[in-house]
Amino acid sequence: EVKIPVGDDEIPGYRAMPDKGGPFPVVLVVQEIFGIHEHIKDLCRRLAKRGYFAVAPNLYVRQGEVLDIKEIPEIISKVVSKVPDAQVMRDLDATTAWAKTTGKADTGKLAVTGFCWGGRIVWLYAAHNPNLKAGAAWYGRITTAADPLHPKNPIDIVGDLKAPVLGLYGGKDQGIP
Repeated sequence: EVKIPVGDDEIPGYRAMPDKGGPFPVVLVVQEIFGIHEHIKDLCRRLAKRGYFAVAPNLYVRQGEVLDIKEIPEIISKVVSKVPDAQVMRDLDATTAWAKTTGKADTGKLAVTGFCWGGRIVWLYAAHNPNLKAGAAWYGRITTAADPLHPKNPIDIVGDLKAPVLGLYGGKDQGIP
């Protein structure tokens, strides 16, 4: 568990890295709608075993905690839908800056991966951060209704991508068309 400074505030996160050596290439791990749960932590640990500095910032903390909410529509309506894309971009930038200050992270080798909600964020971050080297989006929406907190879709910014993104989608997945 780590605390990541963001302006005058801080957000919690989960970080894993190899025991020795470094600095290590960085992977930002973006949660899906269920927050920083055991699967996300395990993914960070598996990336660390492969030689990465993996960090998953809690990108919902200002809007609420989702770990105790059981119903997906409630998670979305009470928390996830209220998380502004601009805030997420700032938090990922702050996470990258924090990682660099640890002395264990090589932010010149920066990647991002995310699942579902986080898959969408991967596409947006790849258009946002010119220092990103790669992204892997696991079934994130590429189109949805825009609103003031979520003004652009990944399909809208594809021409602005600053790094290659691998999009992993299931052809028969009706949940993420």
